[in-house]
Amino acid sequence: MKREIYLAAGCFWGAEHYFKQIRGVVSTEVGYANGNIFHPTYEEVSTDFTGYAETVRVVFDTDVIGLERILQFYFKAIDPLSLNRQGPDTGTRYRTGIYYTDPADLPSIRNIYDRVAGELKAPLAVEVKPLKNFYKAEECHQDYLDKHPDGYCHIPKALMEFARSASDISND
Repeated sequence: MKREIYLAAGCFWGAEHYFKQIRGVVSTEVGYANGNIFHPTYEEVSTDFTGYAETVRVVFDTDVIGLERILQFYFKAIDPLSLNRQGPDTGTRYRTGIYYTDPADLPSIRNIYDRVAGELKAPLAVEVKPLKNFYKAEECHQDYLDKHPDGYCHIPKALMEFARSASDISND
């Protein structure tokens, strides 16, 4: 069965490319989530006045990978203690967040979230909220690192390779 989750992990170019490497992810789309204007543009979101976070819509096949495993990959790709910043990118649009569309996903989200917080022994700066809205980003931002292989990415290449080669993916 196909399911979706919306993940804000800093700059959406690298985050999308990272999630595309994971076996069981069937599609990705970059966009803007949980803001306060209709149909924002990249330029508007870049002002940090719209309330939007750069976000990746991740569609995955639950016969191959479960939500908890997707979230384990997510937490490897972010600094969960950093507020409104990932790598060198700063601003509210780069905040981290897990936005769900199905309330039945909340126990799985909380399980991984609480486990990470316990391991780090610190409160996480990762929002967990229902998806209020999501607008697809402009086409030039979709699959950006496929179109521009040497383009900017805050996620290390070694982590991309890890996502691609992880063979211990299990269904939760």
